Amino acid sequence: MKALLPLAFLATATPALATDMVSVRQIGLELARDIAMGAVEACRKDGFNVSAVVLDRAGNVQAALRDTLAARHTLEIAERKAGMAIMSGSDSGDFRAARGDIRPELNHIGGLIVMDGAVPIRAAGALIGAVGISGAPGGDKDKACALAALKRVEERLEFAM
Repeated sequence: MKALLPLAFLATATPALATDMVSVRQIGLELARDIAMGAVEACRKDGFNVSAVVLDRAGNVQAALRDTLAARHTLEIAERKAGMAIMSGSDSGDFRAARGDIRPELNHIGGLIVMDGAVPIRAAGALIGAVGISGAPGGDKDKACALAALKRVEERLEFAM
């Protein structure tokens, strides 16, 4: 009986050490689309032609919109800004200000750029994605458009299940 005791302990300990499935909150296509369009529309009101990219929590593009007259490179820049917000879990401009010591190195990593203009998207406290904007004359203006878009869907984010 004493010889079986260690085996019994292993049998009960194994499930606590390994997880076969993980539940995560993930941004849906419709919400991502609405955030991207909301950001483009917010910038249009201020006379800016921008691109807006929404990434999911893993950094995959969920929605990408380029306003008619926005420069073609704005899509890539917006995506890379959003990538920084996903990686850091914070506003890309705040991260830029706080981590100037590693900014040059991070700019060489694919999918990231340390510039102002992206914010994380949280639903019920969980990071579900990020929105990056590029094309306005300054990252602070890009960020303002992103925040305006999130404001428009605030209720959907607060009550997400």
